[in-house]
Amino acid sequence: MGVYRIFFKKSVWKDFKSIPDKDLTKILICIESLGENPRQPGCKKLSKQEKYRLRYGQYRIIYSIQDKEFSIWRVKVGHRKNIYS
Repeated sequence: MGVYRIFFKKSVWKDFKSIPDKDLTKILICIESLGENPRQPGCKKLSKQEKYRLRYGQYRIIYSIQDKEFSIWRVKVGHRKNIYS
């Protein structure tokens, strides 16, 4: 298995502004680890969608995986009470 490249949509940068720095640093480490294993333990496929969810404390990272291109697209990052709406 190769290493996946990680891409961010422009809207994710706005999501980062609302997250405290200490949590943001650890969230970015979680995102970076997806490059080695995008379907790591703890990730869950969202129902009726081709997206996955990774949890970090009260925050959720929603992303999609393109296996043919070895890429991951970051769709959304946010608090669990707001992420699915």
